[in-house]
Amino acid sequence: QVQLQESGGGSAQAGGSLRLSCAASGYTYSSICMGWFRQAPGQEREGIAKMNTGSSGLYYADSVKGRFTISRDNGKNTVFLQMNSLKPEDTATYFCAAADFCQRGFRTTDFLYWGQGTQVTVSS
Repeated sequence: QVQLQESGGGSAQAGGSLRLSCAASGYTYSSICMGWFRQAPGQEREGIAKMNTGSSGLYYADSVKGRFTISRDNGKNTVFLQMNSLKPEDTATYFCAAADFCQRGFRTTDFLYWGQGTQVTVSS
């Protein structure tokens, strides 16, 4: 059973930065697909970044491309989301998710495992 634990959420001013972490445990594959999603109140969950931990492919939604960076530390089984140039519209609960492999797009149904989420609030 894969378990995911996010950390690093909080508050920031517009234009500021935050870094989220997701510690993964319980998987036996040499690589898995790790993704970051976010959900604002009253809105659908949105996929924003993902990567396969065993390859170099990185994928971003247009809404965060050029501002957010997903990276990993395989030795610590941890995936990060560096968020720069934050905007008030980035305010949401951010979730880490995992799947056996990365598929096209950011469908929530492709990801079997989810963290509990961490709140990010950006003020203007």
